[in-house]
Amino acid sequence: MKIGLFVIGLLFFTGQGGIAQAPKVVYSQPERDDTRQTNFEIMGKLGNDVLVYKNNRSNHKLSVYDSEMALKENVDLDFFPDKTISMQYITYPDKILVFFEYQRKRVVYCDYVVIGAGGKIQGPPVTLDTTEVSYSSSNKIYNVINSDDKQKIMLFKVNSGNPRRFIIASYLFNSSLDLITRSQCEVDMGDKDNFFSDFHLSNKGELVVAKFIKSGSTDIISGVSMLIKHPDSLGFSVQSLNIGKLILDNVQLKVDNGNNRVLMATFFSRQKRGNMEGIYVVGWDKSSNQKIMDTTFVFNDELRNLAKGEEGNKKTVFNDFFIKNIYSRKDGGFVIVSESLFTSSRNNSINRWDYGGYGNPWMSPMNYSYWSPMYSPWSMPWTRYGYNNSAPTRYLAENILVLSFDKSGALVWNNVIAKSQFEDDTDNLISYGNMNTGGEVHFLFNTFENRTFVLTDQSMDPTGKITRFPTLKNLDKGYEFMPRFGKQVSARQMIIPCMYRSYLCFARIDF
Repeated sequence: MKIGLFVIGLLFFTGQGGIAQAPKVVYSQPERDDTRQTNFEIMGKLGNDVLVYKNNRSNHKLSVYDSEMALKENVDLDFFPDKTISMQYITYPDKILVFFEYQRKRVVYCDYVVIGAGGKIQGPPVTLDTTEVSYSSSNKIYNVINSDDKQKIMLFKVNSGNPRRFIIASYLFNSSLDLITRSQCEVDMGDKDNFFSDFHLSNKGELVVAKFIKSGSTDIISGVSMLIKHPDSLGFSVQSLNIGKLILDNVQLKVDNGNNRVLMATFFSRQKRGNMEGIYVVGWDKSSNQKIMDTTFVFNDELRNLAKGEEGNKKTVFNDFFIKNIYSRKDGGFVIVSESLFTSSRNNSINRWDYGGYGNPWMSPMNYSYWSPMYSPWSMPWTRYGYNNSAPTRYLAENILVLSFDKSGALVWNNVIAKSQFEDDTDNLISYGNMNTGGEVHFLFNTFENRTFVLTDQSMDPTGKITRFPTLKNLDKGYEFMPRFGKQVSARQMIIPCMYRSYLCFARIDF
C-alpha cells in the first residue's frame, strides 16, 4: 500500500529560485529475506535514521538505517496479529503513528501504536474503534486520512449495506490522537452508479469528498456534487456542481488550505467515448459553500504537438493522459500534473475507457464499503484488479504534462517532460518520482540505455523551464530503481527503492 505519502510543496507555488548540484547516491545492502515479494513502506526519517517497514507474509519488521544507509537494526513488530488486514501510518519529525486493522472472531479492530527514535515502540497498542461483522474476510474497513499540516487526523468507515444510503462513521483526532469529535451520518447515493472520489481532510478538520454519477459500465460522468462535513455539523452539505453537458473523466480533488477552497480537476470530452479535449477545473469556496471558479481549458494544436512526441496522434494524444497531482499556490494559482499511461498486449491495447469503469489505470474511486483491497506497492491497480489476461502485457508510461494556472483559472504556462518507458508483465520501473529542492522540482525516472534502465533527472523551475541533468553520480551497475515508490524524507534527501539481483534494497539520494 502507498498511504500517507509525503506531500511535496512544489516550488511552482513559492517562486523561490536556487542552483542545483549533481545528486549523490548511497545504497543499502540487500537482505536475504527482502525479495520481489516483500511489501514495504518508506516511512520516513526520525533524526538521522531512515525507517522502512517490511512485510513478508506474517512477518512484520521495521528496518532502521543510519545516515550512510547501513542497517542498524531490524525491529520486530510483534504487535501485528497473524491476520493483519491493513496498515497505515503518519510520519512526524519525532514520531510515527502506525494504524493497523485486524479481525478476531466476528470483530474487526483498528488499533494504533507510536514509534519513536531508533524504531522503538512507545507503549502497547491502543484500540480506536471496533466493528462487528458477520463474516471472516481480509478486506479493509477503516481508512485514515490527515490534513496537510498533520494536526488533524480522521478515522472513518463507510457502511454501504444499503446501496442507496451509505452510513459514514468518522472520528476526528488531533496529532496526539485526542478525540475532537465523532459523528455518524447518512449520505443519499441515489442510483447504484453513484461513486465517491478519494476523501480529503482540511486543516480545519473538514471532511471533503466528491460524489459523481456514471452511466452504466462506462466512464461517462453525468453529474458531480461536492460534499463537505464541518467538525461541528451533524451531516454533509451536498451541493451540485452543475457541469452542464461536459462529459468528465475521473474526478480529482485538492484541498487548498491557504485559500480556503477545494479545487476539482478532470479531463473532459464533448461526446460519449470521445477524445479528451481539455481540462475542466472548479474552485469551491468552503465558507460560502459555493462555486467561485468554473473554467475549461481546451488543448490547442501547439500543446497537442508538444505532448504527442514523434509518433503520437495529435487528435487522440490526451486520451492516454491521467491527472496525477493538483498543487496549489499561496497566490491562488495552481498546477496540474498529468502523465501518459496505457497498456498493450498481443490481443489489444487498453485505453482509458477499459479500466473497469474507473477511467484511470493508476487509481480508482475507493469503494468505501466494508471492504477495500490492501494495496501492495508493487503494481498498478490494473494488475491488482485482474486486468491482465494470459497474453503478455506491456505497461507504458510516457510524457509528463505540467500546466500552471493563475487564481482565475487562466493558463500561465505549460511544458512537457518528454520520456518513453515500457516494461513487460510488471510496472515497477516505469513512471516517475518527485523531489523538491526549494529552487526547482526534480522529476526522476528511468530511461532505457544499452539494454538497462538508467535513472534520469530533469527539473522544472517556477517559470516552467526544464533542465536536463547529467547521469547521477555513483549509479552502480546492477541496481534497478523504482522512482515512483520513492519518498522525499528531508529538504535535500530522497529514498528510492531498487532491486539488486532480485533482492530489495534502498538508495539514498542527496541533492
